[in-house]
Amino acid sequence: MPKTAIVILNWNGRHMLERFLPSVTSHCPDDAEVVIADNGSTDDSLEFLNTHYPTLRTISLDRNYGFAEGYNRAIAQIDADYYVLLNDDVEVTPNWVGPVVAMMEQDATIAMAQPKMLMYDQRDTFEYAGGAGGYIDKYGYPFCRGRMFNTLEQDHGQYDDPCEIFWASGAAMFVRASVWRQLGGLDGDFFAHMEEIDFCWRAKNAGYRAVYCPQSVIYHVGGGTLPKSSPHKTFLNFRNNMALLYKNLPQRRLHWVLALRMILDGVASLKFLAEGHPKELAAVYKAHQAFRQWKPQLKAKRQQNNPHEVSCIYQGRLLIDYYLLGKKKFSQLKFKK
Repeated sequence: MPKTAIVILNWNGRHMLERFLPSVTSHCPDDAEVVIADNGSTDDSLEFLNTHYPTLRTISLDRNYGFAEGYNRAIAQIDADYYVLLNDDVEVTPNWVGPVVAMMEQDATIAMAQPKMLMYDQRDTFEYAGGAGGYIDKYGYPFCRGRMFNTLEQDHGQYDDPCEIFWASGAAMFVRASVWRQLGGLDGDFFAHMEEIDFCWRAKNAGYRAVYCPQSVIYHVGGGTLPKSSPHKTFLNFRNNMALLYKNLPQRRLHWVLALRMILDGVASLKFLAEGHPKELAAVYKAHQAFRQWKPQLKAKRQQNNPHEVSCIYQGRLLIDYYLLGKKKFSQLKFKK
């Protein structure tokens, strides 16, 4: 049987560990291991783990490296066939690991997978961070089956079919260890936000696929590290979105998409200002500045990625579909995978 390592990255999340770790340990298969990677916490997380979970393996990092590099440094110390990157604010259910690993074992081209992700507090509703699998449109706007921008669908079984997706959510992402090593893990320079989309895109450029497994179900709180309204979160999202486009878009689409996104991001910043959030506007400006300064390093990374056309990118215009045409559900899109 393949060995699976369920890796939870913790940063000052003692209250999350106390609340959600019991479900993970209770529903951990015999051929899996739970590992807590502590990202330089300054609270009593490690003391709590030593007292209440003394047999769990804990990896202590010397400082907060962010989501991406924190996982890179922790997973480098773990030997397994599959890694599960699991947020500390996730409640898992019985038999949540087996169906996903079985699906990946049947097809060597599957490098990433995710379960059905529902809200912890509204259990009949898809969760923002992953829903029933992630996609992007041709301009780089992420969305999910079950989540279009901020509109969340109720789960009526409408997305209970296993399928190929574009990206698997980093809140509960299963990764084939050999591909993780081949690609060098997540891009640590992203720090946090959209690093899993970049990883999945790089994997697709390398000939692999991501899939969604509805037989596995988890419940996610979401927003456990940064509040939804956070200038720093806005900065990371806008900067990293530009970076993943620059790293992975085919050459023929690269420059015009980036130019259009600059304009659309400017419109988004004006919307922030109109809504009374001037710090969010400043965050978008700073994100574009940071992206321009980052481009020499990104160019070298792009050359390693062999960008080309890949599957599961929505070729429509998501902004127009959503805001002008009122298409609030994934099923309303004319999507050719």
